[in-house]
Amino acid sequence: MATPEVKYFPKLFSVRTKTSVGAGTKLWGGRFVGSIDPIMEKFNASVSYDQRMWAADIQGSKAYAKALEKAGLLTKSELDQILSGMDKIHEEWSKGAFLIKEGDEDIHTAHERRLKDLIGEPAGKLHTGRSRNDQTATDLRIWLRDEISVLMGHLHLLIKTMVERAAVEIDILFPGYTHMQRAQPVRWSHWLLSYAVALSRDAERLDEVRRRTNVLPLGSGAIAGNPFQIDREFLCKELQFDAISLNSMDATCERDFVAEILFWCSLCQIHLSKMSEDLIIYSTKEFGFITLSDAYSTGSSLMPQKKNADSLELIRSKAGRVFGRCSGFLMTLKGLPSTYNKDLQEDKEGLFESIDTLTAVLQVAMGVISTLKVNETAMKNALSPDMLATDLAYYLVRKKMPFREAHSASGRAVYLAESKGIEISQLSLDELKTISPLFESDVLKVWNYTNSVEQYSAPGGTARSSVALQVEQLRAWLKKRQSN
Repeated sequence: MATPEVKYFPKLFSVRTKTSVGAGTKLWGGRFVGSIDPIMEKFNASVSYDQRMWAADIQGSKAYAKALEKAGLLTKSELDQILSGMDKIHEEWSKGAFLIKEGDEDIHTAHERRLKDLIGEPAGKLHTGRSRNDQTATDLRIWLRDEISVLMGHLHLLIKTMVERAAVEIDILFPGYTHMQRAQPVRWSHWLLSYAVALSRDAERLDEVRRRTNVLPLGSGAIAGNPFQIDREFLCKELQFDAISLNSMDATCERDFVAEILFWCSLCQIHLSKMSEDLIIYSTKEFGFITLSDAYSTGSSLMPQKKNADSLELIRSKAGRVFGRCSGFLMTLKGLPSTYNKDLQEDKEGLFESIDTLTAVLQVAMGVISTLKVNETAMKNALSPDMLATDLAYYLVRKKMPFREAHSASGRAVYLAESKGIEISQLSLDELKTISPLFESDVLKVWNYTNSVEQYSAPGGTARSSVALQVEQLRAWLKKRQSN
């Protein structure tokens, strides 16, 4: 039968022309005879992306070698050779000199092959009692906890930038919106802090993700555990984990921490996407509330006058990429039987991409927030008396009218002004008295935007004192976290 023409995945299927590696040379190859199909060889390999964990794999292997020596399975001389060899491999990676060779299925295989090149037979003892099942789970957790620290640093810097900007620009007022309609006057700083607070919750959630990530699976073997009395508490301390896994069957297949960080990335991206949407709208000519720095804008290839908020549009768009990775991985997990299955190899590419995306997004967002210009005059001019209709109702409430009646009376005032083609603030006292006899000359104080925001002095409100308190609370929150 003729070989069917390969129309798809040309990079994948082009390996038919290469010489295949014999199954007997694999870590798992003793059971197999002959060569693996070259397509399967490429399909099965993960080294093209899991080599990102090279430092974590070396760290885990060195710790495991020490545990083997402690258990009497390696001599001191063999341990020294293995540690020296792994240090040499680390040096090669650091200098960009490590070579991935054909037949290296994954980073673990590549390292064991290179270690044998360097020190000979003692390299074959490193895998004693260890499976790639617990090895890759350990590597991924080490890698991720380090990346979480990087993410947290960027997140803290973004929050601090927003908080300090809010402190400086606390006296700027502009319209707050609900349903994309002008609602009530608020402080610009209040808007900034609304996203700083959302991101602070993201930081606290990330603490929880890190805690559950930092659990050691090494010593679980493939499924049943380790038969050589390996000291897992020693491994836990050596690798700086907070705890050891409780059950070996669960430890080798558990990827809750991957699902959690993918969801975390998705939720953080939602907050950043919403913020970006607001800023895109505020930066338009129609609003003109802010001007983005040229450093975070691009132009049009056709229209010379254009200044596009591409930084914010890309932050907004990256949400879809991250959401897709999260939902895709959940679908991978949902149908799996217990313990390790090769499907779990799909845990890495989406994770790596999502972490890379969030790392870039947080840095760009910080750059945008720190460099944008606030157009205070445009913000002030966008305030309109109709936004004080609620204040008019509150005026009547303070005159002891029930709120529902006050709300209706204010609504009638809005209608009267609209029917006359004037602003609500232009209604005369006599006209207001036709709606309610409780209106008096002091109603003129309602038509003041500063007075409006200052009445919201309860904690969390937009009064100056309340916003200043939010700034101080977030400063204290940041200080406490950075001192831990």
